[in-house]
Amino acid sequence: MILRAAAQVMGRLGPTGLTLAAVAREVGLVPATLVQRFGSKRGLLVALADQSAKEASERAGRAREAHASALGALAALTVESAAAVATPETFANHLAFLCLDLTDPQLYEHALAVHRAQGRAIEDLLAEAAAAGELRAGTEVEALARTVQAITAGAGLTWALERQGTLAQRLRQQLDIVLSPHLPHPHGHDLEAS
Repeated sequence: MILRAAAQVMGRLGPTGLTLAAVAREVGLVPATLVQRFGSKRGLLVALADQSAKEASERAGRAREAHASALGALAALTVESAAAVATPETFANHLAFLCLDLTDPQLYEHALAVHRAQGRAIEDLLAEAAAAGELRAGTEVEALARTVQAITAGAGLTWALERQGTLAQRLRQQLDIVLSPHLPHPHGHDLEAS
């Protein structure tokens, strides 16, 4: 509950607005409780990063259980990754925290763990899709997984700049485009129905 609230405050207020007091207000606690539990704002960020790394794999499992096809699960996983980002401002605030992660060795290790877990989940779902015939025979799953991950990251930035539609819509559109040449049917595949 506290870490979820911290992520919401992150998106709303950005790096300078995220304080233990702001998170405490969000969850109805006194700041001293958070100081006792996390020690500092940095301690809270490390705990949040650790939780994010653990949840990355769990999110993929939940998506797979909820969909009949691996490509349907991949689409759901891609869209779910944007669930907390409703506005370009929220995206910018989360991006600002990523910039902090890239300069702090301990936070970087957690960010890298999240990135790798997401990459494995994408590759596993694509491998399963290939084995089930959802992708053309001979599809290079590892290369396609890296492309999907790169497109997903880039779609957020272009969406925040262009401000058209929702991030979830942009992610689905970009995922459909990158997967389209690898689908066995010439007119594509409806990932929504999967």
